[in-house]
Amino acid sequence: MTYVIHGATGAQGAPVVAALASAGKAVTAVSRDEHAVVDGARVVSAAYSSPADLTDAYRGAAGVFVHLPVAAEEDRRLFADNILTAVRAARPGRVVFSTSGFPIDPAIGGAAAALAAGLTDSGVSHAVVAPELYLENLLMPFVLDSIRERGVLPYPIRADFPVSWASHLDIADAVAALFDRPDVTGAVSVGQYPAITGPDLAESFGARLGRDVVFEPITPDEMRTSVAPLLGEGPAADIAEAYQMMSTMPGRSITPETSAQKLLGLHPRTTSQWLADVGL
Repeated sequence: MTYVIHGATGAQGAPVVAALASAGKAVTAVSRDEHAVVDGARVVSAAYSSPADLTDAYRGAAGVFVHLPVAAEEDRRLFADNILTAVRAARPGRVVFSTSGFPIDPAIGGAAAALAAGLTDSGVSHAVVAPELYLENLLMPFVLDSIRERGVLPYPIRADFPVSWASHLDIADAVAALFDRPDVTGAVSVGQYPAITGPDLAESFGARLGRDVVFEPITPDEMRTSVAPLLGEGPAADIAEAYQMMSTMPGRSITPETSAQKLLGLHPRTTSQWLADVGL
């Protein structure tokens, strides 16, 4: 039996493929490109827009890893509905869904919340990986270029805003563990604990690069302008809106009781460890 991985050629899915393949598991990579090549996996062509494609990909699978792509919310809701249709029809052995940092509180709503709730109602064994913010966000050109050229780490959070940062590598570790731990269900928080602040991030970058680095809060609109050339105006606006909402929060820290540390015995990388792992 195989493990079906969405986004296997991207930042979130590729580490999951690598983790499972290194453990000797059979892996199937889902891609819209039937000619894609993924080390350690066979490739099947399937699109989020096609519940029939997804059903075919999921049927007989030991597990499925899924996350919703960065897209318009209307499209994300459609994708969530199609994933749920496929899960109910194919009934894979287990589904692990990463929220990618989107809220899954039914009171807030949204595609991620709908997918999490639908998995609960499906009767299929599942778990939800719930990161807060990704360390890989700090590799975006507007951040990394500023660090290297000016010794300034710009990001749209307050200097006193604590975050339980996580790497895509940490998510992959949690996903691989959850496929082997059907006894762990519901949401599993993944991220550093205690949470750290922007100046803490800057200090780690400075130590790694051997230079002084300071943290600089920027506005969500400044981030929108910076990422729009990479992601498009629509997704960039959605991200800016999310950070604007975040500005009213006290922080984004995981809950220890539902953490990967407690439930899976996994300890996410420190910022310094992550910087070493990505070879910065």
